[in-house]
Amino acid sequence: MIMTPVVPFEPISTDKIPQGDSWIAQIKWDGVRMLTYSNGLEVKLYNRKLNDRTPQYPELLTISSYCDAQSVILDGEIIAFDHNKPSFHEIMKRDQTRKANRIEYIQKQVPVVYMIFDILFLNGEWVTHKALQERQQILSNLIVQNDLIQLVQNHSDPQQLFEVVKAHDLEGIVCKDLKSTYTLDGKDQRWQKKKNYKDVIAVVGGVTLRSGVVNSLLLGLYNEQKLVYIGHAGAGRLSNNEWLQFTDLIQSLIQTERPFINKPERSHEAIWVQPVITVKIQFMDWTPHFILRQPSIQSFVTVPPEECTFESE
Repeated sequence: MIMTPVVPFEPISTDKIPQGDSWIAQIKWDGVRMLTYSNGLEVKLYNRKLNDRTPQYPELLTISSYCDAQSVILDGEIIAFDHNKPSFHEIMKRDQTRKANRIEYIQKQVPVVYMIFDILFLNGEWVTHKALQERQQILSNLIVQNDLIQLVQNHSDPQQLFEVVKAHDLEGIVCKDLKSTYTLDGKDQRWQKKKNYKDVIAVVGGVTLRSGVVNSLLLGLYNEQKLVYIGHAGAGRLSNNEWLQFTDLIQSLIQTERPFINKPERSHEAIWVQPVITVKIQFMDWTPHFILRQPSIQSFVTVPPEECTFESE
């Protein structure tokens, strides 16, 4: 088995929940997509961008404790919780940690759960040509569930599940055709995601201060290599300590020139920074002038700024 990472199958976005007997729905967890590769000798973890995340999640590397296979590729999502609710901000504490001594510390502070929902390869053979229903049966026979490892559950009534997701303020649902095969580096209507809210990865182009500490971010997306201002966000999941750390971080990034091609409404009080930091923002909708409605900061991320475009939103 070659341990070369593959690009996983992705769902398309939809506003309309698909209907039909072959459709099931699963909760869309607010975590990080992760594929696990095992050839019987070593285990590797890669995210959907093909970045190696093996060191960040050492508790998942003893694969024999939860998967009875000689070789396997599993697909799922790693999640962490904040007050019994999946939190992207919490999982980023794990996913962005690089130093070995820090990984050991943060592992104890932020426990994770691996939510497995698919299998691509088993004992020397690809199973991507099999129907989702068959692949799920393979998983149910293969995976030993525990506090760390869970199989994502199917729900036969997608609309009802979406109502539950809204009631609990979860990210959304993914609807899947049980007859669907798994297409590597594919994205089509056989898998469809409906979000309870929207999110975007944006570029930080400026900040405002209160008592010398950053209290809001001025955000942008690229359009033909030009950074367009899309709104500002101050509310969200960042702690007071994280605001203080961010204030220190931007000191070396401050510049006099405005990075946005359009003029933000807070220009008179803004401090401009080099557009190199990216952040995940949750929001309700866009205004007619392409400004975010009710934006909320979820977490800083490592997505390259040039990938933050209106086309990728």
